[in-house]
Amino acid sequence: MFQKILIANRGEIALRVLRAAKELGIKTVAVHSTADADAMHVRLADESVCIGPPPSRESYLNIHQIVAACEITGADAIHPGYGFLSENAKFAEILAAHKITFIGPSAEHIRVMGDKIEAKKTVARLGIPVVPGSDGAVTDDDTAQRVAEEIGYPVLIKAASGGGGRGMKIARSRDQLAEALSTARAEAGAAFGDDAVYIEKYLAKPRHIEIQVVGDGAGRAIHLGERDCSLQRRHQKIWEEAPSPALNEAERARIGGTVARAIADLGYAGAGTVEFLYENGEFYFIEMNTRLQVEHPVTEAITGIDLVHEQIRVAAGSGLSLRQEDVRFNGHAIECRINAEDPRTFVPSPGTITHFHTPGGLGVRVDSGVYSGYRIPPYYDSLIGKLIVHGRNRVDCMMRLRRALDEFVVDGINSTLPLFRDLVGNPDVANGDYDIHWLENYLADSG
Repeated sequence: MFQKILIANRGEIALRVLRAAKELGIKTVAVHSTADADAMHVRLADESVCIGPPPSRESYLNIHQIVAACEITGADAIHPGYGFLSENAKFAEILAAHKITFIGPSAEHIRVMGDKIEAKKTVARLGIPVVPGSDGAVTDDDTAQRVAEEIGYPVLIKAASGGGGRGMKIARSRDQLAEALSTARAEAGAAFGDDAVYIEKYLAKPRHIEIQVVGDGAGRAIHLGERDCSLQRRHQKIWEEAPSPALNEAERARIGGTVARAIADLGYAGAGTVEFLYENGEFYFIEMNTRLQVEHPVTEAITGIDLVHEQIRVAAGSGLSLRQEDVRFNGHAIECRINAEDPRTFVPSPGTITHFHTPGGLGVRVDSGVYSGYRIPPYYDSLIGKLIVHGRNRVDCMMRLRRALDEFVVDGINSTLPLFRDLVGNPDVANGDYDIHWLENYLADSG
């Protein structure tokens, strides 16, 4: 097992990893920018190293400084959390060259799954269902028209690199295709330095279903069920739950088994999430995230399995702690991402939190790195914390979530708490009757 882990991240995920490492008896090193000197994970770590000024490119994305922090402190492994360098194949290769263990998959798997075209080809070869579309990048209008006519309009044009909705355009007819293609290429090039795009069939009312997997890198993998992440704004998830209200046990076992076998065949090591669009009983692969997900706590809630512990075990060469038949699903869990944003316009709201009170009680978990008097810096994402609620079933979980949201207090800045208080009382949400377009339609209708 590792002696010391450096956590190459900030905020709630840095604190989450720190807690897991401490439970395993592993010493921790926090890195931070000058803007995060008073962060909770910095205060609780065994050691801390300042790696630069506030801009991410000069601190949390500065590979040289992070490697230097490892060498200074003697850390023998790095956990990247999510975001920043967590899916950077070059970072994983550099760590290997310095004999520092990257707590994550191989650089090869990060690189393959980071290219959406190659990822689609790879998973299709492994037996995972994919969305009908182009076999690779589409470089000219004639090819785009041929592909679109073969699969039928509307079609979705997507950037081969990156995510978050950038470089993504819908063409509902042949007349719209050329402009959508040009705009998607321009956005992809500006956002990711790669203007390659591909075309997929556009699904009208799908749900976003993702399967959590963990592999040991030696041909064994398990799945921990699915999460439903369909409540999204601009392709960004805000509410996640497990299990999905839309799936039955047979569908869960079918897609989970398919994905676990594919990940085992791939020789994948560590935690990963295979994401799908789901419509009319069919699953269509969209991407694989080769890291820990923001929403991983809902899976932990219904399985009782610590995903960060499993990541560390696999990276240390100890393998998985359980088999597929050991996995048991218990109850229902929902996560709300509480952001420092206006609850209607979603304009960021950095500033000082004057009062911070988290809910408690049976089945309530809050993952957050903030506290009363903490200043939300303007340089990073706006996540204040994650509220995770677990209940015996979905009805019980929703009632507990309503109570927990009423107890949650964030003063001094705007937050998205009022939005979640609205959502938990909405009949469609209460019934689990929503798709990936529902939230944006709701926000537009409610003014």
